[in-house]
Parts: sequence; C-alpha cells; structure tokens
Amino acid sequence: QLQASGGGLVQAGGSLRLSCVASGDILNIERMGWYRQAPGKQRELVARIEADDTTMYSDSVKGRFTISADQSKDTVFLQMHSLKPEDTAVYYCKAFIYTTAIGDEYWGQGTLVTVSS
Repeated sequence: QLQASGGGLVQAGGSLRLSCVASGDILNIERMGWYRQAPGKQRELVARIEADDTTMYSDSVKGRFTISADQSKDTVFLQMHSLKPEDTAVYYCKAFIYTTAIGDEYWGQGTLVTVSS
C-alpha cells in the first residue's frame, strides 16, 4: 500500500528528498506522515500533513525539513536539508487511508538515511 524511497548516504549539511506513494483501492487519504527510528531508539514522528495541507513537525527538524503532498498522485514527500548525523535513521511513511467507509493506518517499508559527519 505504501512504498517509500529516496534514502541514502549523505554528508552532514547535505540534503535528501524522500518520497512515499500510496497505491491500491484508495477512496481518500486523511493524513500522511514520516516517522523515523534510529538504532536503539523508539520510532518517533518527524512530520505530518493533513488532507487540508496542515503540517506539523517535530522540534528537532523544524526549519530543516519540509513535508508536502501531491494529492493527485497519493504521494507524500519529505525534503530534508542541513542534515545532521543524529538524523540517521530508518524513515517510515505512514498514512490513514480509506479504502472503504472505515479507514485504517498503513505503514511503508522504511528507507534508510545515513548522515556521515
């Protein structure tokens, strides 16, 4: 249902753009977001975007990351600038999708972002 891509190895200060495409019998997507999980740490919310384009960010990425969505293509992006070694993690996309009258949460498979110092 969700396919994430765009991760890779980048030096500190660099940029990366993650993409996540939703597929299947989609009636509506209520929200999409990005989470990350660093080794030995819990998964945390990075950024989220609602269907009305309202966004929210964790304090650790505010001013550096931008979430956006192309609703016509059921795709969410995470543009990451000024990357830091502490941004190293597996990044997962998550979406609340209606395929019937009752929606459900879906997770993508994760894409690894490694920031070298």
